[in-house]
Amino acid sequence: MEHRATVRSTAAVFSVSKSTVHKDLTTLLPVENPKLWRQVKGVLEENKSQRHLRGGLATREKYRLRRQKEQPP
Repeated sequence: MEHRATVRSTAAVFSVSKSTVHKDLTTLLPVENPKLWRQVKGVLEENKSQRHLRGGLATREKYRLRRQKEQPP
């Protein structure tokens, strides 16, 4: 919650799968800590609404790096 991290980055930090993180956040957290769940839910929704933008930026960067490698020095 402090870092407003994505499910993928959270899974990497804890060395578990994205599915595990998502399941724990959506099924266990609401029961254990409803107040924290409301905050986490907001972050999940924000990240979900931005994922298409992140994907586009990642693709742009991928092809930019590919073009750099192909150019002669």
